[in-house]
Amino acid sequence: MIELNRRMNATLEAMARALFQSWFVDFDPVRAKLDGRQPVGLDQETAALFPDSFEKSEAGHIPKGWSIEPVGQVVECVGGGTPSTAEPKYWEGGTHHWTTPKDFSSLQAPVLLDTDRKLTDAGIAKISSGLLPAGTLLLSSRAPVGYLAIAAIPVAINQGFIALKCNDSASNFFLLNWCQTNMAEIESRATGTTFAEISKQNFRPIHVVLPTKDLMADFSAKVAPFYAQITANLLQSRTLAKLRDVLLSKLLSGELSVADAALTGSPATD
Repeated sequence: MIELNRRMNATLEAMARALFQSWFVDFDPVRAKLDGRQPVGLDQETAALFPDSFEKSEAGHIPKGWSIEPVGQVVECVGGGTPSTAEPKYWEGGTHHWTTPKDFSSLQAPVLLDTDRKLTDAGIAKISSGLLPAGTLLLSSRAPVGYLAIAAIPVAINQGFIALKCNDSASNFFLLNWCQTNMAEIESRATGTTFAEISKQNFRPIHVVLPTKDLMADFSAKVAPFYAQITANLLQSRTLAKLRDVLLSKLLSGELSVADAALTGSPATD
């Protein structure tokens, strides 16, 4: 079941990326309307949200009525920090999630469900960006550049991230796919000798082509169920993995026999 969930999540991610590519990179619906054709796979209400022509911009031709803006002027981009690890009051008994790029290294989908370490209220107060709301898009800015995930939980970040606080002009689902599509440019703006790092100063000027707010909302509504299912699959797989580990530990210790494990009726976990 865990492997099935992994494959399902890969398919769901690919579906979201394909829709983003078609609508916001290749502009397929606009090209279809320009040629006098009905956009493939779109109902009339969605098709009506797309223009039927292009106009010139500093980034080349973009759909008429759309805009091009520096990403830092569309959404708020903030960084994080690390409270002193020598100060127990920041860490001991902490209940607030605090993440580093290390948490992202094992993610199988771009959704953050948990973190290795947690902070106290005093620890959160030491980070200028504080506790970011669920739904915030997180981009690792160093070690390495390019990990991406939408936080499914309120979370604080260390200095290895740029957090994008999204809005109705650019949703987290839109910007997740935009970052994935434009990762080569993001990485090209990284600097550093010991390790590459992209600063907020270098990230904010990157231009993003934005559709109307109605089309942004329509895209988000269409892909939201994909990411909701991805999150549900990740949660199920995490539960199954914990069950598998408990059963394996008991089998190895002799506390449970193979026959006893079979009688539990536990689902397959791989």
